[in-house]
Amino acid sequence: MAEKQRGGTTTHPTPEEDRRFLEEHADQLSPATKHARWVHAPDEGEEHPGQTLATRSHDVIQHWAQQRNATPATVPGTERGGRPSVMRFDFPGHGGKDLQHISWEDWFRTFDERQLVFLFQQHMRDGRESNFFMMDSPSREHD
Repeated sequence: MAEKQRGGTTTHPTPEEDRRFLEEHADQLSPATKHARWVHAPDEGEEHPGQTLATRSHDVIQHWAQQRNATPATVPGTERGGRPSVMRFDFPGHGGKDLQHISWEDWFRTFDERQLVFLFQQHMRDGRESNFFMMDSPSREHD
């Protein structure tokens, strides 16, 4: 995956790289990932409330989390090889007492190594802000 600098932050990947990723892993990704609207920059977003969005962009993920005051986290005891395994966000006021905060660098290192796709919503169908997110992986079995 190419790295490029924009505004002092590293951004992953380009739309062309995402297109190739989707083609290469089409049989291994969930239907939700294949049908989601893919976004590549924080200023891109939903076409309507409740729409599922997908990205592999660090900038988009970090922007989405920071808008919700969420902190990158993992579930203690799930580490593999010294790296976080279960990737989460701790949202203030939503019961994250069992989560362990980790750095963005550690969160994104694991995200990239596992070739994850971040699926998320900006708003629920009724227009309220959404904290919904999930990860998809080409190495995970899907129904």
